[in-house]
Amino acid sequence: MRVVKGLTALSALFFAGSVFAASPNAQMNAMLDGLKKEAGVQSFSAEEGKKLLNAKRVHSQKKEERSCTTCHTSNPAASGKTPVGKVIEPMSQAVNKERFTDPKKVDKWFKRNCEWVLERECTPKEKGDFITYMTTLK
Repeated sequence: MRVVKGLTALSALFFAGSVFAASPNAQMNAMLDGLKKEAGVQSFSAEEGKKLLNAKRVHSQKKEERSCTTCHTSNPAASGKTPVGKVIEPMSQAVNKERFTDPKKVDKWFKRNCEWVLERECTPKEKGDFITYMTTLK
């Protein structure tokens, strides 16, 4: 086997694979660290994230009950559906490894979905609690 800067080609391949595999979690952890700073907290609560997922409220103008579970279902490991029937991939990171790894997508969907459910943007604490809950599910 040929040596590549002190590593065999095989160990270099394993190293590259492990760095690539760790990258989504590193991005998510960096995002959570940023949310902690914004929220002024040391940690997030999975229990509060679960409460946010299941919270129901009536829209002020449309007078219809809304919740995250309206589209995402109460089972984060299951696929959901948008109001027009488009499939939504599972929210649980145990099932959907790419969930919560792209900060731009996370920002986009929190903004859109919090406005739809809560009629306001989610706070950094709510976002962190929600992501924490989704990452603790097995």
